[in-house]
Amino acid sequence: MIRRIVWTFLAFAFAAAAANPSDFSGTWVFNAGKSKNIGMMASAEYTSTITQTAKVLAVSDTTVISGQKQTHETRYDLTGRTVPNESPMGEKSQTSSKWSGAKLVTTWETEGAVAGTKVVRTETRYLSDDGKTLYLESARAGKDPMVIVFDRK
Repeated sequence: MIRRIVWTFLAFAFAAAAANPSDFSGTWVFNAGKSKNIGMMASAEYTSTITQTAKVLAVSDTTVISGQKQTHETRYDLTGRTVPNESPMGEKSQTSSKWSGAKLVTTWETEGAVAGTKVVRTETRYLSDDGKTLYLESARAGKDPMVIVFDRK
């Protein structure tokens, strides 16, 4: 009987721990060697500074590509509400984020090149088990995802 109670308690404890959202707060430095399908980003310097509350994830990115420095801000609503954001390429987008366990999954919708069409991109952000590596997967339907990997600074 006691063994069953202990196992039940442990099962609930592990389930609760697995369901907790990740805390992405911190400064992250791009690691091109661990990243995949990044194309010309491989030569970029890229730092991402993240602050997070229960309701908002704020990402401040600084990149240097071919000597050109750019900054970009993105705010993710962690309550599931759809909010406007601008992609790093300057496209006006509607973003909607939700937790899937410890991963943050965000859908980006942008107007397509053809009137009345939409381009949908799914972005998944998650941490390594030790919390020292941040993964950012970005995918469009039918294409291999770009996986941007950051190391905690």
